[in-house]
Amino acid sequence: MTTLLTILLQTTPLDSTAAQTVKKVVTGEDLNLIGLLEKGGWVMVPIFVLFFIALFLFLERYLYIRKTSKLDGTFLFTIKEMLYTGNIQGAMSYCKTSPFPIARLLEKGLSRLGMPIRDIENAIENTARVEIYNMEKNLGFLSAIAKIAPMFGFLGTVSGMIRTFHSISVANKIDIATIASGIYEKMVTSATGLVVGIIAYLFYTILTTMIDRTINKMEVTAIDFLDMLHKPATK
Repeated sequence: MTTLLTILLQTTPLDSTAAQTVKKVVTGEDLNLIGLLEKGGWVMVPIFVLFFIALFLFLERYLYIRKTSKLDGTFLFTIKEMLYTGNIQGAMSYCKTSPFPIARLLEKGLSRLGMPIRDIENAIENTARVEIYNMEKNLGFLSAIAKIAPMFGFLGTVSGMIRTFHSISVANKIDIATIASGIYEKMVTSATGLVVGIIAYLFYTILTTMIDRTINKMEVTAIDFLDMLHKPATK
């Protein structure tokens, strides 16, 4: 690309300003991140809005899921001790006052004690579905941003190329400075859109992985709880 532009510079008559512009494009002079982003045009605004929305959603969901997945190692043991001593009300109160969201599953199961095991399982599963829904809330927006941001970048590139070729058409001449600067400036929107899309998809993947691990932890806890109900109340 650099060799081609150099040849065109040697064969195409340019004024001093145009030649200087192309020289900067070819050699990479005066290129910096802030300057490139400013040259992206109006499309950069929605792309950055999407980025900050994705960042906010990620941080909010990350903190919530991290809190939801917490479980004290002695929690289930304490419930087990209370059940073995017949202190069901104490176990329910302990679940209510527990800061761990997983305790809500066991609380629902304890409230169904005396019913068939299958009814207890259904109660725990229904509560787990609610917890999973709360964890996955707004993840759809994060997934959408991962797909929409690159589209905005491509839109900015296409609109910029249209303006570039329109300028050439109006001037009725091929200005290599206009072509070179127009192409690299408008490709900035595509690159930025792709970067934001990749970041949003990375955020989405991290959160879904955390949710899967939390669901597994809930399942293990529920299985251990149901096993306690099947065992005789002896130490």
